[in-house]
Amino acid sequence: MFNSLFLTALIIFSLGLIYKVSNWFVKKIAAPGQTTTASQRVRSAAGGILGVLFSAKLIIVFKVILVDVLLQGRVFKEDVTRWLAHMLIFYGFMLLLILHALDSMVTEALFSDYYATVNPFFFLRDLFGAMVIVGVAMVVLRRYFFKTPRLRTGLKDHYAIIILALIMFSGIGLEGLKITSHSEFIRMVEDYAGLDVEEEIQALEAVWGDNYGVVSPNVRGPFDDDLLSVGREVHESNCLDCHASAKWAFTGFSMAKILKPVAVPLDRADGATILWYIHIIACFAGLAYLPFSKMFHMFAVPLSLIAGQVMDPKRSLPANILTRQMVELDACTHCGSCSLNCSAGMIYAALGNEYILPSEKITFLKKMVAGRPPDGIQMEAIQQGVYLCTNCDRCTVRCPSGIQLKELWYAVREELLVKGPPLAALLTPFSFARGLLIQPELPADDYTRPVENAVAKVAGQFAELMQPDVAIPLNSQSLEDCRPILKDRTFSHCFSCQSCTTVCPVVGNYDRPEQVLDLLPHQIMGCLGLGLTQMAAGAKMIWDCLTCYKCQENCPQEVEVCDLLFDLKNVAAKQGEFN
Repeated sequence: MFNSLFLTALIIFSLGLIYKVSNWFVKKIAAPGQTTTASQRVRSAAGGILGVLFSAKLIIVFKVILVDVLLQGRVFKEDVTRWLAHMLIFYGFMLLLILHALDSMVTEALFSDYYATVNPFFFLRDLFGAMVIVGVAMVVLRRYFFKTPRLRTGLKDHYAIIILALIMFSGIGLEGLKITSHSEFIRMVEDYAGLDVEEEIQALEAVWGDNYGVVSPNVRGPFDDDLLSVGREVHESNCLDCHASAKWAFTGFSMAKILKPVAVPLDRADGATILWYIHIIACFAGLAYLPFSKMFHMFAVPLSLIAGQVMDPKRSLPANILTRQMVELDACTHCGSCSLNCSAGMIYAALGNEYILPSEKITFLKKMVAGRPPDGIQMEAIQQGVYLCTNCDRCTVRCPSGIQLKELWYAVREELLVKGPPLAALLTPFSFARGLLIQPELPADDYTRPVENAVAKVAGQFAELMQPDVAIPLNSQSLEDCRPILKDRTFSHCFSCQSCTTVCPVVGNYDRPEQVLDLLPHQIMGCLGLGLTQMAAGAKMIWDCLTCYKCQENCPQEVEVCDLLFDLKNVAAKQGEFN
């Protein structure tokens, strides 16, 4: 049965692995004009790999493997506690797999004196298991009790925790039952000791009951010193060389103490056999489902980290970018680092739309790539979440898996434009940033139409205010729509030092920005100071703002420049009857 279950699990795992890897070259976040075939992507990937292997970039690969994969350097920089939990789980499980599960193939080949019940192997097996349990406990505390902000736990997260916990605790329980099992003791005596004298067997049984945790229905303590003395001699002659003290298996021995009151009925019910089946079924279920679970990231993350370091975003072939993006989707561990550091996270707190969070957008992307289209309500939520992204790139910088998240958001935005234009008010961060990076295959009409419609909707309300020869009355402003701005008067701190304008990436993109943007950031603050709110709301600058917050971060007077531009956008939209 063991062989049958293992073979079945291995076949499912292998087929799943083939399926997942093939998806890297077949699936894509659709982009207009991208028509590369799977064979082209395979050839392109092979060429890229060969190019790295025979270049100086190979040094970068070794560095990434050492620092970011083996030592988990990116996770350490992000969160030391989470790094510790991940290291305990990963290395504990891997070492346990080698030392215990694959001992006949690996450990025995490496160590000629290997035997499962002697030290140091006996102790190390429990040590590695304890490492995994501590790591899983830390993950449980983080996700279910400490409630890390913006960290959402999905079905795959639950599964990963449950399957790891089931494997480990069933293994510890099995070890504890085997320590207490009287029938297991008799089997070992018959197989290894070769004792025929009943008195010697009873004496050995007394020693194992006193020191090794065996619970016998026949011999109970307190034991006679003479009986123990005879038992120790028998033990030294027959057992000592092949069985260290059960106390070295500290997790199993602790479990044996807990189970001691019910050890005899459990032994009679063949509890060890039942738990053994639970243990191997859990192990094989985990193996079979691994390619389809969150734990597949152990294969995808190293590739994502390496690709992120060796691929030049400006020179990489489009086919390789598509492939890398598919690898990145599988590399996501749903750890929540991107969401925790997302500059739009405050909007999530206000609106409650989970798709504002980068980690949940990744979840949607996986469903979209798998061919599961969202319904109308979900599509609106996704559009809002995708287009409210400020392009600050914090998610990419903080991602421990090295996922190029901002590029993924660009790709899905373009896909959503094809499916149908979103609410135009949401487009402005995308409108400018992607416009700078626009590729030939991106249809210009599809790209510009929603943004142009948005600007045209409101621009007519303020056109005359932008004429240089028109006198602007200072006492004719309607303040009804301007209350949010007038309430926050940080613009009054502005003395036109132009720091905001100097650092603005939008302004820096144009040779003559004042002609394209109508008013520059410091000029808009000046208009607000003069009470010319409507004139400020008519400037094209407020629609091309990236909301990157560089202006606000660099203002020596702590003027909330970016927030004020966002408020002006709301004023313009309201006065233009924009919806």
